[in-house]
Amino acid sequence: MNEALIRSLTPSVLGVLVRRGADFAAAEDAMQEALVEAVRVWGSDPPRDPKGWLVTVAWRKFLDATRADSARRIREDTVDQEPAPGPAASVDDTLQLYFLCAHPSLTPSSAVALTLRALGGLTTRQIARAYLVPEATMAQRISRAKRTVSAVRLDQPGDVATVLRVLYLVFNEGYSGDVDLAAEAIRLTRQLAAAIDHPEVAGLLALMLLHHARRAGRTGPDGSLVPLAEQDRRRWDTGLIAEGVGVLQAALARDRLGEFQAQAAIAALHADAPTAGETDWVQIVEWYDELVRLTDSPVVRLNRAVAVGEADGPRAGLAALGELDEALPRYAAAAAYLHERDGDLAVAARLYAEAARRASNLAERDHLTRQAARLNARRDA
Repeated sequence: MNEALIRSLTPSVLGVLVRRGADFAAAEDAMQEALVEAVRVWGSDPPRDPKGWLVTVAWRKFLDATRADSARRIREDTVDQEPAPGPAASVDDTLQLYFLCAHPSLTPSSAVALTLRALGGLTTRQIARAYLVPEATMAQRISRAKRTVSAVRLDQPGDVATVLRVLYLVFNEGYSGDVDLAAEAIRLTRQLAAAIDHPEVAGLLALMLLHHARRAGRTGPDGSLVPLAEQDRRRWDTGLIAEGVGVLQAALARDRLGEFQAQAAIAALHADAPTAGETDWVQIVEWYDELVRLTDSPVVRLNRAVAVGEADGPRAGLAALGELDEALPRYAAAAAYLHERDGDLAVAARLYAEAARRASNLAERDHLTRQAARLNARRDA
């Protein structure tokens, strides 16, 4: 069974069912049954037209379920009769499904789960394992999301920005369980880029590729976090970097700057530096200025303060940081780093320990704790 083929066909098959009159929840259920049937029947020899096969079987499953449900007799009369088997229509409804799965009526967690199920072709069990929640919990989340969007009409333009935020949420989950969500997010974003010509879609794809290129260097042999400045750049994927830079340059050439393009430009400057010491921090600060203009995000301002500390010295960075709310995520970690660069080891050690207590995951907590211990050891020496 070619799992990659199945997953690539899932959105278009689901789109055909919805376009023929099935509501989203019923169409998704029918498609999942067709996938189970494909696993049973195909083996290692898929049919000549796998999409057409899946559409035919899924439509039969949908009609069977409709006819079996007495509460849906009226709707049964409105659906077309089963079309004859043959090549599937070439109409691609993938883009509409992206908008549906990222509908504003859904919570971010529900939108992510529904996107992975309907567009990614992942099973409920795989999604549950990736998010470290019980399968029953994830099943309820997906079921509620499907019910919510089943009544949504797709007769208005969707919000590309919402779709991109959902895909970025998927990417930032990274790797957990038996599903590599970062790689899955890249696959889905490539698919979206093929369906819509939009510079911010390209910007997000470039950002993902550039971040993903550094993945092998982010952790040590023991799984501990390695800060960007200390990473072995020989472990970075130069092929992904080249692709990401190419995608970004084409997007920037259209002169419709958005936040993902600006973030990708910062990532490209990091990737372009042969060593940490050769990083063009002045230009990075300029791109952060653009991001602040586009988003006015406190988190962006915090990252900008760290960049200012690199470009203009730690005291300039601390001055920029002092304008922000100390309750911001990673504020203490940023302040600790800048104080250490300024030579105030006692304050830096205290702030690293404080940042460790606030850390959202174990790897980050361990890293910050080691930083505090390192500075305390230097002070005691």
